[in-house]
Parts: sequence; structure tokens; C-alpha cells
Amino acid sequence: MDRQDLTGRVALITGASRGIGRAIAEELASHGCSVALAARTPDAIQQVADSINANGGRAIAFAADVTDESTAERLVSETVAALGRLDILVNNAGGNSFSVPVASMRLSGWGKTMALNVDATVRLIQQGLPHLAASDHGAIINVGSVAGLRGAPMMSHYGAAKAALASLTRSLAVEVAHQGVRVNALVPGWIETDLTDFLRGDENTEASVLSRVPMARWGKSEEIAQAALFLASDASSFMTGQELIVDGGLTAMP
Repeated sequence: MDRQDLTGRVALITGASRGIGRAIAEELASHGCSVALAARTPDAIQQVADSINANGGRAIAFAADVTDESTAERLVSETVAALGRLDILVNNAGGNSFSVPVASMRLSGWGKTMALNVDATVRLIQQGLPHLAASDHGAIINVGSVAGLRGAPMMSHYGAAKAALASLTRSLAVEVAHQGVRVNALVPGWIETDLTDFLRGDENTEASVLSRVPMARWGKSEEIAQAALFLASDASSFMTGQELIVDGGLTAMP
């Protein structure tokens, strides 16, 4: 039996129009999972769904801003209405739009970062849990960052948000284990996506970043997606409350 076969299961994936989110969607779909995809840009998220469908998968697209308080209920209810169930929730939407020292950071910026990375995730979990508990394979994957595991100078707001996500993952895993729902965090390191293009634009900056990575290269979105498949599937059936770090050895460095 293929422990990574997701045939008959349904996943809702946020932030799925590009980078890691898109790669996760494509990876799960290639293993038989029907996927509901959400992102803010209608054309971009529809293009991902069309691509998956053209390759033999089953995908539907939602244009949605997860920071809108009404979005979580709509995404979950429309996913279940269209695809019949919900087995896997991948909270990938998140990010950071500024760098600033704590001393001069506006609390409005702090609040926006928490709203995107933490609050939106909590709302989706609350809406999704009844359906995940009704599944025989309920799984939540919260996509974090190594910024939540180490100091993040100039990005304390983002690091704090991702650290909160890690703590949420552990607490929730204990709360819902008796319902048969597994909750894990996927923690990428430096991944080659358009969100890190600015670091590769300067040779010295890129060298500085990679000097802290023992494998001395950027990770690929596909490598994160393969780890997500493991967490979503029965291959990780006895794993919950954990952080799966995929960072080329970055966090092992002294």
C-alpha cells in the first residue's frame, strides 16, 4: 500500500498561487488529492487550478484575502460544498513586508503581521476542525519559518508570528489528538522563490545568506512540497505536534 496515496481526500491550501504554496498544491494533486486553492489574485490562482486540472488533477480556485474575518468560513464551506469533504488544511498564506528595529516599529505593522500569519490561521483552523475531525485522515499543516526558531533581527514581528505558529501547532495537536486530527508545522529555510529574489540580486548578499547554510545552496519549493506530502499523508500517521524543519542544515549551525 502506498502510504502517500491521497486518492479520495480533499485539501484546502492558502497562499497557493506561487512559490511554496503552489508547489504543495501540485504535489498533493499529483498523489490523487482534490485541492481547493486560495490566494488574493484571481487570475494567478485560477491559472494554478487550470494547470493542475490540465495535468489530470482536480482543483478549484478561490480569490480570497485570509486577513478578512469572513474569509475562513467562506473558504471552508465552499470547499466542502464543491468537493464534498475536507481532510487536509495547509495554512501557507503568510509573509513579511517590512524590516525595522523593534525600537522604531509601528504597532500597526506588528498587528498586520500577526493578522496575516497568526490570526488568519486560527480562524481557518476553527472553521475547518469539524470537517477534519469527521475525516479518518484529518491533518493540519502550518507553514512556519526558521525565523520563528532563531533570532530575527530587523524582523522581530515576523519571527514572533512564526514562533506563535509553532506554539499553536503544539498546543492544538494535544487538544485534537483524541479527534483523530494530526497537527504539524512545516518549517522552511532559505527557499528559492520570488519572495527571496531580492537576496539573490546582489552577489555579496547571496554569499552571506548561503554562508550560514551547510548545504551551501537555496532550497527548492518542490523540496518543501515533498515534506508537506509526508505530513499530509499516512506516511506520518503517528506524528503530531512536531516541527519538520527543511533548511539545508541552517538551524543546526552554532
